[in-house]
Amino acid sequence: MQQQHAWEFFRAGGVDQVVIRTGQDIAHIGELDQKLWVALACPTRGIEFDSDTLDLIDEDKDGRIRPPELIAACQWAVARVRDPQVLADGGDVLQLSSLERDSEQGALLHAEAERMLALSGQAGGAALSLAQVRDRLASLAAMRFNGDGIVSPATAEGDKALAELIERIGKAYGTAAGADGVAGIARQQAEAFYADLRALRDWHAGAEALGCGIAERDQALAAARAVDAVQAKVDDFFARTRLAAFDTRAQDPLNPSVEGYAALGREVLDSGAQAIAALPLAAVAADRALPLTQGVNPAWAGALQALREQAVQPVLGEDLQEITAAQWEQVKAALQPCRQWLAARPATPLDALPQQEVQALLDGGQEAALLDLIAQDESEKEHSLQAVALEKLIRLQRDLLVLLNNFVSFSSFYRREGAAFQAGTLYLDARSCDLTVEVSDTAAHAALAGRAKTCLAYCELRREGKKKAIVAAFTAGDVDFLFVGRNGVFYDRAGNDWDATIVKLIENPTSIGQAFFLPYKKFLRMVEEQVAKRASAKEEGVTASLGTQAGQLVTAPGTAAANATAATAAAASRKTDVGTVAALGVALGSISAVLVGIFGKFIDLGPWIPVALVGLIAAISGPSMMIAWLKLRQRSLGPILDASGWAINGRMRINLPLGRSLSQTAKVPVGARRTAGDPYAEGNGLRNTLVALAVVALLALMAWRLHWVDGLLPAGWQYGAAPAAVPAAPESAPAPAPAAAPAGGTAPSDGSVSQGQGAGKPLAPPRSGNLKARQ
Repeated sequence: MQQQHAWEFFRAGGVDQVVIRTGQDIAHIGELDQKLWVALACPTRGIEFDSDTLDLIDEDKDGRIRPPELIAACQWAVARVRDPQVLADGGDVLQLSSLERDSEQGALLHAEAERMLALSGQAGGAALSLAQVRDRLASLAAMRFNGDGIVSPATAEGDKALAELIERIGKAYGTAAGADGVAGIARQQAEAFYADLRALRDWHAGAEALGCGIAERDQALAAARAVDAVQAKVDDFFARTRLAAFDTRAQDPLNPSVEGYAALGREVLDSGAQAIAALPLAAVAADRALPLTQGVNPAWAGALQALREQAVQPVLGEDLQEITAAQWEQVKAALQPCRQWLAARPATPLDALPQQEVQALLDGGQEAALLDLIAQDESEKEHSLQAVALEKLIRLQRDLLVLLNNFVSFSSFYRREGAAFQAGTLYLDARSCDLTVEVSDTAAHAALAGRAKTCLAYCELRREGKKKAIVAAFTAGDVDFLFVGRNGVFYDRAGNDWDATIVKLIENPTSIGQAFFLPYKKFLRMVEEQVAKRASAKEEGVTASLGTQAGQLVTAPGTAAANATAATAAAASRKTDVGTVAALGVALGSISAVLVGIFGKFIDLGPWIPVALVGLIAAISGPSMMIAWLKLRQRSLGPILDASGWAINGRMRINLPLGRSLSQTAKVPVGARRTAGDPYAEGNGLRNTLVALAVVALLALMAWRLHWVDGLLPAGWQYGAAPAAVPAAPESAPAPAPAAAPAGGTAPSDGSVSQGQGAGKPLAPPRSGNLKARQ
């Protein structure tokens, strides 16, 4: 049992991906289960990879690379080298010693490599570079005979007749572009041209034995063509006359109706109109003969005249003005052999050539010269094929391992070495985005890429009059200042800089931390928008009012002054409106009571205040953070690439660490120095004072409610202390009833209730924790 190749895998993007690093990995790539491949198809354009290499792999030339084509390329390359490790080592220089020469293909390849070295003046060389092969192909394409099997008029080199023949064949049978880019013809077109000429010659020869009723061949052929031109309409006319003879009631329906002529009358007509040509050749009556000159359909008058002159009169021998059904059948029978011969005419691009010209082309002797010219070019074809094969082998040696690590696995992407689908780097909003993909249709791409759950910015790029579009994934930092129309700079993989402008934005969270602050930012944004909206409306109202008053001042100064005086008086009277003031006081009092009640309930929580704060924050930010967490778990690279023509086989998740590496925010370099002061910093002394006072007030309130200062009070003011001894009241005096001190009462400094208010009873400190005794 054959031992299977031992594969190595790594985990990235939530998918097990194969490690491809050795020649044996390349040699056994066809054995790897395609369910383990990261991609199953990729486009040959729109990615950062040598398109010439992809075109050599794309055997069906459909613009896409699929696993069978990639496997076939690996097997082709492995079969032509001694050790597949050279394919993993890379480089665009092929050592001739690495070629496998035991097979016929390897031997031909080695011989062509030696021939190229000899032609370049390096006979006996040990290595051949891609540049040398490309130069050889370019020089071969510029030669008169370049091995592509295609000859052009220029290939004839001075033979004017042969050059004209090549051009004529190309116009009739089409041309193909040669290796030099010049259009010409191949052996297939040349052989088809002369085969059709012989077929036409044989067809013309068959006219000698026509056997029709006209002795002169050309006249017989003209008669047959005249009959063919009107046969269907004449047969239709006689069929109608027979039906009218069968039943006279059919005569009127078989002729055009008055309504039909009325409809024709509403149109713009001419004698050859389609609506007129559809009518019968003449008025239909029982067993009527067909008129040939008078009373015929004007659309068919010329064809009937030709039938009369070229067929009826020569066959019947009479100058007839009309023919019967029997005479018509006699004419058709007499010309039937000619009509059969015409129907047998070969359908070729040359069917309009007369017999004399056909015979002249066959007797000109240029056929042998043309085929010999093509044969000379084809003699170089084997060298051309081997040169192309050498170019393919060197390209695969250089690019195959890189392509596999961007197709079978995405190790180039996860090692941050620059994947084939990454178009470059976008700098915008104080960060760089490395996950950028070129797109051809923004709307179509966004419809699918939106499923990636990633913040995507579609940008239009402009450079030196050229335009293209990319999509950039923002996977770290906030997205508060990303909006359509914002500009940045894009650097492609070649280092060229492009102007970039956001034209479409798909918003998604970039982190859970961003989602935490999102509700507050939205609330502040809504408040700002409402304030701005109301201020704008107020400003518009004031401006309109001022405009009205200004107009009144110009047109009627006296009236405007009176109106202004009345308005001032009305405003003064409104200032003393006691009801409005009372209403405002009640409203403010109600609002204050609600706020105080809420604050009191909050303070009553005591030690649970931090828990309440956490719960409040969780209630506000929790839903946003939960949604962000769910979307971040679903963030994937697959839909972005699928929308660009790839076929991604796995989910290819973009987790938080990977996202932070793909979008990097601005950071001050390590070891840099920074000045402490900002000369343009906004003043914040009042704000800091207010914040400090609010913090002190909050701490004092919490200390009061949580009894943090009990230990700092005298023993008599501590909560739960034993009451001071009170002298016993005289026996004759009745004990006074206890009474609560009124809200405005005073308490003596010894802690007893004042006279008339429970005198002689100790006064315990209130539970409210007030540090001062009631005065």
